[in-house]
Amino acid sequence: MILTSIFILLFFGLITLFLIPSIYLQATKVFSLFLSSVVLFLSSILLIQFDCNSYYFSNVVTYSLSSSLTNFTFSFGLDGISLFFFILTSLLIFLCVLFIWNDIRFKEYALNLLLIELLLLLVFSVLDIFLFYVFFEAILIPMFVLIGIWGSRERKIRAVYLLFFYTLFGSLLMLIGLLYIYSITGSLNLEYLLAWPFTFEEQCWLWLAFFLSFASKIPMFPFHIWLPEAHVEAPTVGSVLLAGILLKLGVYGFLRFSLSLFPEASLYFSPFVYLLSVLGVIYASLSAIRQTDLKRIIAYSSVAHMNLVTLGIFSFNTIGIEGSILQSISHGFVSGAMFLLIGILYDRYHSRFLYYYGGLVHMMPVYSVFLLIFTMANIALPGTSSFVGEFLLLVGIYKTNIVSCIIGALGVILCGAYSLWLYNRIIFGNLKVTSITMFKDIDYREFMILLPLLILVLFMGIYPSFFSDYIHLSVCNLSLVTLY
Repeated sequence: MILTSIFILLFFGLITLFLIPSIYLQATKVFSLFLSSVVLFLSSILLIQFDCNSYYFSNVVTYSLSSSLTNFTFSFGLDGISLFFFILTSLLIFLCVLFIWNDIRFKEYALNLLLIELLLLLVFSVLDIFLFYVFFEAILIPMFVLIGIWGSRERKIRAVYLLFFYTLFGSLLMLIGLLYIYSITGSLNLEYLLAWPFTFEEQCWLWLAFFLSFASKIPMFPFHIWLPEAHVEAPTVGSVLLAGILLKLGVYGFLRFSLSLFPEASLYFSPFVYLLSVLGVIYASLSAIRQTDLKRIIAYSSVAHMNLVTLGIFSFNTIGIEGSILQSISHGFVSGAMFLLIGILYDRYHSRFLYYYGGLVHMMPVYSVFLLIFTMANIALPGTSSFVGEFLLLVGIYKTNIVSCIIGALGVILCGAYSLWLYNRIIFGNLKVTSITMFKDIDYREFMILLPLLILVLFMGIYPSFFSDYIHLSVCNLSLVTLY
C-alpha cells in the first residue's frame, strides 16, 4: 500500500507542479520540497516495516490490465537488495531539491528531478523485466534534458550523445534478449522466470545481451567514456544523480537479473568480468591523478569504485556480494557529497580548474572539515562507510580470485593518492587571491544538505550491521551464491 501511495503521490505531484504558474515561485519551491520530503518519509516507513528475517519480496502490490485482447499483470515489491537503493533515491532527490533552492530555473529543475525520482523508484521496485526495461530507458529522457539544456559548457551536446550512444546501444541488445525470453517462456514476470530452466547456451547469449546494458550503466571499462564527459557538462544536481543513483542501475541489474536468471553463464564469464574490472580500476585511478578539472577527478574516482563493486558482485559468495551492495550505497553518499561540495565551489568562484584553488582552509574552515571527512570516506578510511564495503568485497574476491583482489587493493591505494593530492591542492597552501575573491563559508542551507550525508557515512562505518542485516537473506537467496 505504501508503494502505491508513493507512486500516486509522485505522479499527481508532478502534474500539480507542472500546472502551478511559474510566477508563483515560492509556492513551487514549497510544494516541491514538501513532495520530496513526504516521499522520503514514506520510504523510511518501508525500512521500518521491512522483515529482515524473510528473503521474500515485501510490500508486494499487483496490478492487472485486462481487455478483450490481453491480460497484463505486473507486480511491484522490495527485498533487501532493492530496499536501500529505493531509500537512497528518495534521500538524494530531497537534498537536490534543497540544493537548487535559489536557482532561477527552480521549477524546470524540480520537474526533472521528481520525474527522475518516480522512474528510479519504479525501476528498483518493479518485478516485471519488460517494465524494468521501459523505466530503465525512460530515465534517459529527463537526464538528456538536465545535461543537454542546463549543462554548463559548450560540449554538453556531445556529452548527452555519448550518454545515449553507450547506454541505448547496450539496452537494444537487452530488448532483443527480452523478446527471446518471452518467446520461449510466455512471461516476463521475474518470480516466474527465476524457476525457468534456461539451457547453458541460452544463458550465455542472454547474459551477454544483458551484460552490455548493465556494464554501460555502471560503467565498466571500456564502456566508461561517456561518464567523465557527462559529469563535466552536467549541472551539480545532474552529477549527484549520475554518481549517486544512476550508476547503481547497472549494479542492481547484475544482481537482480544476470546472477539470478543466468547463474551458470555468470560463472562461465566471470574471468572476463574480472579482467575488465581490474583494468577499469587501474585505468580510472591513473586517469584521475592526471586530471585538472575537479569534476573529472571525482568522475574517474567513481569509475574506479564501481569497477571494484563488479569484482565483489562476481565473487560468488555472500561476503563479496554484500560488500558490493554496501559499497554501492556508500558510494551514493560519498560521491553525492563530493559533487555537492564541488558545486558549492563552482557557485562561488565559477571555475572547476584545480590550479585556481588553494588555501581555502583560511577562509572556509567548515567547508574544509566537510571535504576532509568525505575525502577520508572516499579513501575508505576505517570508521567510514566505504571501508566496510571495500573490505568485504575484497575479502569476497580473495576467496575466488587472488590476483584480482591484489589489483583491486592496489586501486584502493591509488584512490588514497589522488584523493589526498586533491584535498591538499584545494585546502592547504597559500590563498590564491587572484582567482578567489569571495570569502564565504558554507551557509546554513548548504550545511543542512551535507549534514545528513555526513551522519550516514559515519553511522554506516561504525554500525554496518544495521545495513547488512537487511541485505543478508536476500543475497543468500540469489541462485548463484548457492553454486559456489
